[in-house]
Amino acid sequence: MKAAVITFPGSNCDRDLAVAFERAGAEVVKVWHKDSALPTGTDIVGIPGGFSFGDYLRCGAIAAQSPVANAVKAFAEKGGYVIGICNGFQVLTETGLLPGALLRNAALKYVCKALDLKVVTTDSAYTAGWAKGQTIRIPVAHHDGNYTIDDDGLKRLRDEDRIAFTYVENPNGATADIAGVLSSNRRVLGLMPHPERMAEAAHGGADGSVLFRSLMDAMALS
Repeated sequence: MKAAVITFPGSNCDRDLAVAFERAGAEVVKVWHKDSALPTGTDIVGIPGGFSFGDYLRCGAIAAQSPVANAVKAFAEKGGYVIGICNGFQVLTETGLLPGALLRNAALKYVCKALDLKVVTTDSAYTAGWAKGQTIRIPVAHHDGNYTIDDDGLKRLRDEDRIAFTYVENPNGATADIAGVLSSNRRVLGLMPHPERMAEAAHGGADGSVLFRSLMDAMALS
């Protein structure tokens, strides 16, 4: 599997994401935001956490206008796998690849701690390694993680089983405790928690590694 990890000015989790992919067995290629094409043979695109362009205007809004964003959108629209974590989730909503928006945390405070998540669906390459309803522990680190979507959008997510994760204890005011969502073809995942920061024992836990191994296994079978 070849993973393309995007770096924007202000990204600070790109190396962490690359290491998590590598530990799962992927070949990783770094891609700069001004590149207009993805590397040949890319199987998955990773959009990391951080503060792209200083979170100016709205988190992820400027990154969504970068040259590489068009390539990522075209890749996703052709059925490619894309994962956006934290700021990457914000970028995915700003590009329209995922519904909803990430707003300022309800308490107006930055949240940085490990939290329990509930695995809501296992019907995706990202979540198939867990059991439905399983509780896992993954850290969050965000100021604008309040996932917001209207009633019709929420009903669609529920009806189509596209809510990937929910918070056991909501840290940011997110609608329906949502921590991560899938695209309609289930190949694009956006989540606020950082699985790459809980992907080996040295991190204090390895629950996040399951996501990357599950993805590798799914691609090996495809």
